[in-house]
Amino acid sequence: MPRAILSVHNKTGLVAFARGLHDLGWTLIASGGTAKALRDNSIPVTEVSDYSGSPEILGGRVKTLHPAVHGGLLARSTEADRDELLKLGWDYLDLVAVNLYPFEATIAKPDVTFDEAIENIDIGGVTLIRAAAKNHQRVTLVCDPADYSTVLAELRAGGVASETRQQLALKGFASTARYDAAIFSYLSGSNALQLTAYPVQTLRYGENPHQSATLYSYDPHGGPLGGQVLQGKELSYNNLLDLDAAWKGAVSFDRPTIVIVKHLSPCGMATADRVVDAFKAALASDPISAFGGVIAGNRPFDVETAAALGDLFIECIAAPGFTDDAKVILAKRKNCRLVEMPDLKIDPAYELRSINRGLLKQDIDMGDPSPLSGTNGTEGGWKVVSKRQPTAAEWAALKFAWKACQHVKSNAIVFAQGEATVGIGGGQPNRVDCVRIAAERAGEKSKGAVMASDAFFPFPDSVEVAARAGITAIVHPGGSVRDSEAIAIADASNIAMVVTGVRHFKH
Repeated sequence: MPRAILSVHNKTGLVAFARGLHDLGWTLIASGGTAKALRDNSIPVTEVSDYSGSPEILGGRVKTLHPAVHGGLLARSTEADRDELLKLGWDYLDLVAVNLYPFEATIAKPDVTFDEAIENIDIGGVTLIRAAAKNHQRVTLVCDPADYSTVLAELRAGGVASETRQQLALKGFASTARYDAAIFSYLSGSNALQLTAYPVQTLRYGENPHQSATLYSYDPHGGPLGGQVLQGKELSYNNLLDLDAAWKGAVSFDRPTIVIVKHLSPCGMATADRVVDAFKAALASDPISAFGGVIAGNRPFDVETAAALGDLFIECIAAPGFTDDAKVILAKRKNCRLVEMPDLKIDPAYELRSINRGLLKQDIDMGDPSPLSGTNGTEGGWKVVSKRQPTAAEWAALKFAWKACQHVKSNAIVFAQGEATVGIGGGQPNRVDCVRIAAERAGEKSKGAVMASDAFFPFPDSVEVAARAGITAIVHPGGSVRDSEAIAIADASNIAMVVTGVRHFKH
């Protein structure tokens, strides 16, 4: 009769997996907390302490560290090894289900103590993983609950394939390598950056056909951007970059929002009460550039929005879901990739960029350190510096434009009417050119619009161009030695001007 040992901190899927093993005739052995979870669900189980004849000691620090356990895992399929085990009163262990104390999650807590961190360094679990992984020619290791269903399916079909056991062993060694690296980094205070990334997809090519490329994920089972592709061709390198930019923009807003990106530059962003209205307003910002772009929304994509696409050619759509009716309409766009996102999280909270012989790491820009609230310009560090106060409508538009410009390449300029962009300029070496581009994109819609600039105005010329375009209110960080000149132009043009004290470069 095959034997499995189970010792898991994360008990997701444990009961169903253990019941499946029991139904297949397996004997189950488990450590204290895991055994209790199985008994509570009427699944027969033997505690490790009873199997080994040695109790858990030191407040649970020693549970599975015993020759009865590790001899049963490390024994080879030879007559000599089996005879030695039997003489000692033990036998083979054929499967290990184990996962580790959450050390990384523990040290991520802002108030974590050293003692708390130390107690979350797993010893027995790591040893189980390494023993099972070393002897994977005979033993099946399951250190990720996501693999429970695969292992059960293969067992029901006659046994876990050797290729599967090898892949599970590799996952185990990768898991312990990352775990030890996190402990080393914490205890040494070195802030050494240790990365483990898993190949998800070999891309057809990179930015250009002569460049090879591969998509990696921090999650061994991760999909593109952490999501799942529901339909369409394989995502390309450029699709992934555009979708990442669009998704980060969409989820930075609280209300229903649509962001359209083309060549890594937003060409339309809008917020509304309904997703379809947000899409229409975002598209109206720059319908020419939107052709062949990607769309991201922070709400499920519904049938009205799918119908509103009309004959617009779109490469990809990312959303936290697609309604059944929307899927029917979008299925007609056979080459349009649909990416269903699991949640609205940006993870991890940092970003990496490669440079020659090194990496740059920084926190992701999640917006102003303080929330944008109130209408008097004093909260969150905002201050009205012009003679005229913004109207209530201008305040709403300024707050939208300020958040939108954070997702545009510097020098970023956004013209907005209400909660929708009407003109976007960015990525130019000088700011005044970006104002001109935004004004050209907006056309007549610039009259009565507001403007956001991701950094201060080094010269007053940007404000002069904005005034001629019909802008009525401006928000920018302030801090230039020529701020007074820019304010003077604003006052002369009856423009309300607000400074935030926060810059949002995006290179």
